Amino acid sequence: MTPHPTLKTLGMALALAASLTCVTGCKKKPVQITPEISSSDEALYKLGESAMKKDEEKALLYLRQVIDSFPKSFYAQRAKLLIADHYYKKGDEGNMVLAAAEYREFIKSYPFSPSASYCQHQIAMSFYKKVLKPGRDQTKTSQALTEFKKLVADYPSSDQAKDAQDKIKDCEERLAEHETAIGTQYTKMKVYRAAISRLSEVMTTYPNYSKMDAVYFYLGESYYMMRTPNQAMPYFTKLVSDYPKSKLVKKATGRLKDIEAGKAPVVKNPK
Repeated sequence: MTPHPTLKTLGMALALAASLTCVTGCKKKPVQITPEISSSDEALYKLGESAMKKDEEKALLYLRQVIDSFPKSFYAQRAKLLIADHYYKKGDEGNMVLAAAEYREFIKSYPFSPSASYCQHQIAMSFYKKVLKPGRDQTKTSQALTEFKKLVADYPSSDQAKDAQDKIKDCEERLAEHETAIGTQYTKMKVYRAAISRLSEVMTTYPNYSKMDAVYFYLGESYYMMRTPNQAMPYFTKLVSDYPKSKLVKKATGRLKDIEAGKAPVVKNPK
C-alpha cells in the first residue's frame, strides 16, 4: 500500500531533522525542518548553500538530502557541484580525493550536463595542483595528464579545452624533464644501457620537449662510451645542427672530431 503523501513528506522531514540533530550535538538547539521545506528541492538547496560557511556538516546534510530525494532535479546538480567545489577549495590531499570522486559521480549521473566538462577539468586539476618538481615522484603529473587528455577528447569544444591543452604541454614538459634527469644521471654513472633506454623513451614520447639538446647529447655520449661511434654520431650531429646555441654544442663537436679521428674512449667497467 502506497503511503499517504503527507505522511511520506513528514517522514522525510523527521529523518532529516534527526540526522541534523546528531550532527549539531547536545549543546546546540535541534534543527527543525518543516514538511514544506523537506518537500522542496529549492528550499533545501538554499538552506545548504547558506549554511556552508557557518556549519559545514549541516550544509552537507541539506545538500545530500536534495540529491537523495530529488535526484533528477536541477537543484540536485547544483548541490552535487557545491559539495565537490567545497572539497576542492580546501586543497589538501584528502579533500582533493573527495572532490575528484564527487566530480566523477556528477559526470556519471549527469553526462549531458553543460557542467560535465567543468567537472572533468576539476578532476584533472585535483591532480595537477599536487604535482611535484622534476626529480621527485611524478605520479600526480601522469594522472593529471591522463585527465586533461580525457577532457580534450570528450569535450573538445568546451571552454575548458584550451586550458587543458596548455596543461598537457606543461605536464609533458615536466615528465620529460624528470626522465631526462634520470637518463643523464645514468650516463654519468656509466650505466649506459639504462641511460639509452630512458632517453630514447623521452625522444619518442615527448618530441616537443624544450631541452631535447640534452637528450641528444647524452644519448650520443652513452653510445660513444659504449664504443659504438656509428650510433653516437647521428645524435651529436643532430644537436649541433638543430641547437647551435646550446651549451652542449662544444662538447658534441669535440666528440664528432674524436669519432672522425678514430679516437676511442677510455671506459672502465661500462654497464
